[in-house]
Amino acid sequence: EVQLVESGGGLVQAGGSLRLSCAVSGFIFDDYTIAWFRRAPGKEREGISCIKTGDRAKYYVDSVKGRFTISADSARNVVNLEMNNLRQDDTAIYYCAAANWACHAQNMAATTLWTDYGSWGQGTQVTVSS
Repeated sequence: EVQLVESGGGLVQAGGSLRLSCAVSGFIFDDYTIAWFRRAPGKEREGISCIKTGDRAKYYVDSVKGRFTISADSARNVVNLEMNNLRQDDTAIYYCAAANWACHAQNMAATTLWTDYGSWGQGTQVTVSS
């Protein structure tokens, strides 16, 4: 059974940092794309970053490039998202998800496919205050 468990959300002031972690189990870590999505209040779910260690692939949406860093610990089956210089518009529920396809912009934009065929964690709240 595929399982993903997020941790690390919380409240932070604008300009601050948080690290989210996603512990995964139930599949071969290197074979899957592990992705981070977020859903801000009143907005649709957005794919923001992914990593696939087997392909040495990483992706970031433009709005987080240079501020967020995704990394993977294959020995512990954990994917981390280091978030720096946080802004109020980063406030959202953050989800990690896994799917057996490539990590790239086109797949990250296909949120319907992720919803239908991906495996998801329960989400963690990130709130950035002014």
